[in-house]
Amino acid sequence: MEKILGQDIPEQERWQFLQDNADAVEKIGYTHRFTPEELAQKKESLAEVSITINDIEIEKKEAMEGFKERLKPLNEEKQELLDHIKRGSEYRTDEECVKILDHEERMAGFYNKLGELVYSRPIMPQEMQKTVFSINRKTGTDN
Repeated sequence: MEKILGQDIPEQERWQFLQDNADAVEKIGYTHRFTPEELAQKKESLAEVSITINDIEIEKKEAMEGFKERLKPLNEEKQELLDHIKRGSEYRTDEECVKILDHEERMAGFYNKLGELVYSRPIMPQEMQKTVFSINRKTGTDN
């Protein structure tokens, strides 16, 4: 079989000539080789699409950074809340507490504003000296 048919017939009339001389016309799939002009057009289209994709990717990145910044404090708060729920407590800093020394048990207790014991430890040597207040506290009277 010949590789090319009807090259001596003008391109506008070639399809009609091929149909007239064919046994049948069928729809099939095949690989079409591009002409240099078609290939150049495909490359130009690729460049345009690539530029558009790049612009959209930059826009997406900027939007994602904005979302990320908005989510960051919320995720930090969420993590803190989950930790509090998991532990059933939270660690507080710089809250004023009262220290009460129990010389009989040799312990120092720290109480918050609600009167809850929040921390206790052994008395340090410099805290061993009793005060008048701690002596009177034992009986709850002044005698």
